[in-house]
Amino acid sequence: MITSISQLDPNGSYTYADYLLWKFEERIELFRGKIHKMAAPSRYHQGITSNLHRVLSAALWKTPCRIYPAPFDVRLTRTKNDKQVKTVVQPDLCVICDPTKLDDRGCSGAPELVIEILSPGNSKAEMKDKFELYQEAGVLEYWIVSPTERMVQVFKLNDEGIYIGLAPKVEDDMLSTPIIPNLEIDLMDIFDFPALSPTLHHLPNPIAPRCFHQ
Repeated sequence: MITSISQLDPNGSYTYADYLLWKFEERIELFRGKIHKMAAPSRYHQGITSNLHRVLSAALWKTPCRIYPAPFDVRLTRTKNDKQVKTVVQPDLCVICDPTKLDDRGCSGAPELVIEILSPGNSKAEMKDKFELYQEAGVLEYWIVSPTERMVQVFKLNDEGIYIGLAPKVEDDMLSTPIIPNLEIDLMDIFDFPALSPTLHHLPNPIAPRCFHQ
């Protein structure tokens, strides 16, 4: 039994079947069989996640779509053979509109929408890997949220299965998506919220990049 992440080979290749047997506290993801350790998110990161979750949940009420925050396992394949699943991710938020993709363990297949919130713990290599994984799996929209820039970059999958980046949305813009027709997000409400110290609202960037830990 694996009870410590130190027992794993950082250069090894693992499957979802292996992943299910691990009994340690650290959160990890599998990218094509490779281990990627996840750090604990900062308070501001979680505040943004909470705001997005609240707005999206309200828009999805009484629709077939459901939203799930991390930790929530997403296996980016529809195979039922756990030994063949080599990619398991935990997006900050994901929206799933096909109920056949859901089971007691999470999601099997590509969500319609994936949202990842950046922080210094997200390496450039990791973000590049996730971009490629979501594109390859067929995630229709991928949002990358930058807390320090107070900006959202939206990528839409075209008919050729390639992500096309839209013009960035900044804090005084509105954000919408055809995946959720009745959704309109005021980004100012996403990046500013009472949980932050009032003095932080007067700063261009509420929390400096060095304060993030994921």
